[in-house]
Amino acid sequence: MRLSRGHPLSFFVPVRAVIQRFSLALLVGIALALMIISQSAPDTLERFRSGVTDVVTPIVAFFSRPSATVSDIVDRVESLATLQAENATLKENNERLRKWQTLAQKLQRENDELRAALRVVPDPRASFVTARVAGEAGGPYVRTALLDAGAAEGIKKGQAVLGGDGLVGRIIDVGNSSARVLLVTDLNSRVPVFVEPSRERAVLAGDNSSSPRLEFLAPEAKIGVNDRIVTSGEGGVLPPGLPVGTVAAVEGGGAVVRLAAQWERLEFVSVLDYELPAPLPGTRRAGRIGTLP
Repeated sequence: MRLSRGHPLSFFVPVRAVIQRFSLALLVGIALALMIISQSAPDTLERFRSGVTDVVTPIVAFFSRPSATVSDIVDRVESLATLQAENATLKENNERLRKWQTLAQKLQRENDELRAALRVVPDPRASFVTARVAGEAGGPYVRTALLDAGAAEGIKKGQAVLGGDGLVGRIIDVGNSSARVLLVTDLNSRVPVFVEPSRERAVLAGDNSSSPRLEFLAPEAKIGVNDRIVTSGEGGVLPPGLPVGTVAAVEGGGAVVRLAAQWERLEFVSVLDYELPAPLPGTRRAGRIGTLP
């Protein structure tokens, strides 16, 4: 469309023609000028660039906001769908746990009533001391570890050492501020255990591998994979009921145990102070006081 001579925009027509004719030369000149400025006054160019960035950034942010908003909406919709599925799963788990809680409370009441009726002696109380794993003294024939707590913190020889999920060993040496733990994987470790739910008695024997074995099982013992292993407390060495692991495989009249606690990942352990009952007094030899007629 051609503009008349008196039109207000008629002045820009020649300017536009000049810009179109010399646009390439103009761009080359601007590029050369920027190169010269960058060499002679780099600070000035840097300030100019920063100023341009400050001006352009809000504009870019403004135009990108709709796409970001749409992306946020999509993410929220996906999160909402995920939360709904997780909420349904949690409700189902909560309902299942409520049933188990009711059953556990009933069994606890029955257990208390039976204990009271039979006048059962209550189990000794237990307390614990938390200690940091200071290091592992491993070797081809030994599996022990060091703790940064000792007699000053109440640790004694023979106490059980628990990780986050189960038994890891027992104290075999105590100093004033340190202690040594014999791990259940050590070749010298022997722990009396029960196999649940059959209550089969066995001995957890370490073999310097990460998977100790169950020995001295009865020939007719009925155990299966994933059966739970807990300490039996026989011999008064360790308290009963401590979680040890699960049966990983049954073979050759014994079983391989998958330990619940992974020693390599432990940073802190609990040393259990189990108040064992006092030993029985020794029996005098017959004939010292008197003999039956």
